[in-house]
Amino acid sequence: MRVEHQIRAFEQVFKSYDGTQPLHRFLFTYFKQHKQMGSSDRRWATRYIYSFFRLGKALLKEDTILRLAISDFLCNQTLSLVIETKLPQFKEQINLSVQEKIALITDQYPSFKLSEVFIFNENLSEDIEKQDFYESFFIQPDLFLRVKPSYINQLIKTLKEAEIAVEEISKTTLALPNGTKLEKIVPSQQYYQVQDLSSQKTGDFFEPQTWDYWWDCCAASGGKSLLLHDLEPSVQLLVSDVRENSLNNLEERFREAGLKKYQKKVLDLLQNNDQDLHHYEFDGIILDAPCSGSGTWGRTPEMLYYFDAHKISYFSKLQTAIAGNVVKYLKTEKPLVYITCSVFKQENEDVVAWIVENLPLQLEKMEVIKGYKDKADTMFIARFIKK
Repeated sequence: MRVEHQIRAFEQVFKSYDGTQPLHRFLFTYFKQHKQMGSSDRRWATRYIYSFFRLGKALLKEDTILRLAISDFLCNQTLSLVIETKLPQFKEQINLSVQEKIALITDQYPSFKLSEVFIFNENLSEDIEKQDFYESFFIQPDLFLRVKPSYINQLIKTLKEAEIAVEEISKTTLALPNGTKLEKIVPSQQYYQVQDLSSQKTGDFFEPQTWDYWWDCCAASGGKSLLLHDLEPSVQLLVSDVRENSLNNLEERFREAGLKKYQKKVLDLLQNNDQDLHHYEFDGIILDAPCSGSGTWGRTPEMLYYFDAHKISYFSKLQTAIAGNVVKYLKTEKPLVYITCSVFKQENEDVVAWIVENLPLQLEKMEVIKGYKDKADTMFIARFIKK
């Protein structure tokens, strides 16, 4: 039977995966090594494994394949053989909303608790509405583009001609279905950037001035720097990261976006960097800190299953150490913008409290950017001014 074939493929993938690398990378390698799997097998195995992890630790005492059927039912608007076989009573309800489906599952399986989807609930930032946040894990996040205003109408036209569902969020932001193969439709990224909606909203906290000199100190692939540059093209930039390969990716991205004037340095911000930075003074610092990434787990649901809570304190200590080491390079009365893609208060409000208590920085404003309401990542941002 086909359903048994699909279940066996899912079980083999699940058994082979241990959470030590991102699921999408593991699947790429796994499918390459198992060439006997056809495109249909790969597609269903991918759908099933992602659906399965979206259930987190809920219903752990139930049979694995029943848990798969329940998660697949909650996550999708199209039937699968697993749903038809294990939950035939719900075949006609496949198009209901997530909230309605959760009510059906709770009624049928009273041991189902939504809070066990995300078991780290005691660590959540206070502003997060838990019910909405938990429900968001059963909804695939969108792919967001930040687009130059002069190009957005042309891009919408191109996407519609390619029969891609596109939603205009603002005059600079588009939302597309996750998994859209943009490189085949719009190969050049000269006029747009792939950037999550919440990440785009962090720009509201930057407030750069003409000819400012800013430091993006944990730049990664440079998304925040590109956002800053688009807000104020005259800004001078230093970008740094501890990973040289990230800066190589940044360099390629900057080149395609037409950003040519910047400096880059490989820096470990846990060390003393006075030898490299002794003469630097910045008009603004973006500290997009290394973090748990818990606000992005809607895109990487395997973390619901494999994340260890003890890592939260590790990241919190990392964040305070980095903040303490970079603030001395900031001019007086100038901003430090602290950002995480975390939902944990230890990485967000607790770090803010530590910064205010221990560093010459005054909190101006902070916010949880609630991406779970917009099919986007959830982020935290705080703007400080150096006293």
